[in-house]
Amino acid sequence: QVQLVESGGGMVQAGGSLTLSCAVSGITISSYAVAWFRQPPGKEREFVVTNDRSTDTTLYAHFVKGRFTVSRDNTKNMVSLQMNSLKPEDTAVYYCTAGRKLMIGLSDPDYWGQGTQVTVSS
Repeated sequence: QVQLVESGGGMVQAGGSLTLSCAVSGITISSYAVAWFRQPPGKEREFVVTNDRSTDTTLYAHFVKGRFTVSRDNTKNMVSLQMNSLKPEDTAVYYCTAGRKLMIGLSDPDYWGQGTQVTVSS
């Protein structure tokens, strides 16, 4: 059974930082592309970042580029999202995903985590 479990969410003031972690079991992430999506309150789920280790490609949504950094620890089978210079509009539930290729569309991931809430206060 494949499981992706996010952690590290919480409340932070604007300008602050948070690091989200995603513990993966049931698959080996070194063989998968990974991605983070988010769903702001009252809005649709949206793409944040995706990484494909096999092609050494990372794509960021324009609204997080330069502020967020995705990384993976293949030895621990974990994915992280470092979020700096947070803004109130970054408030959302953040989801970790895995798939066989770069993921930008909501139908691209094969696996989803349950999500972790990030709240940025002004």
